[in-house]
Amino acid sequence: MIGTSDDWGASKPDPEFFKRVADAVPFEVGEIPYVGDRCDNDIRPAGQAGMHTALVHRGPWATIQWNSAEALELPTFRVEGLLELSGLVGEFNASAR
Repeated sequence: MIGTSDDWGASKPDPEFFKRVADAVPFEVGEIPYVGDRCDNDIRPAGQAGMHTALVHRGPWATIQWNSAEALELPTFRVEGLLELSGLVGEFNASAR
């Protein structure tokens, strides 16, 4: 699912944006993997909302923040590209059973 601030009238990192993400899918908030390229705008607020997070190393913000303490500690996953996520999420889900 892809949602935008324009669709929902709420912008990241506003908690309302992440509430709308959770409301838009048929999963519990703790089952949602939220993917973003910024710790401050994506990873931290999504984690505070109870979601698992994936920091993707893509674009200038990810490059700037990639080795920061937050980028090393906060995300559930750190990936170089989106293709890595499928396998990691599958392994994560299998280990949670």
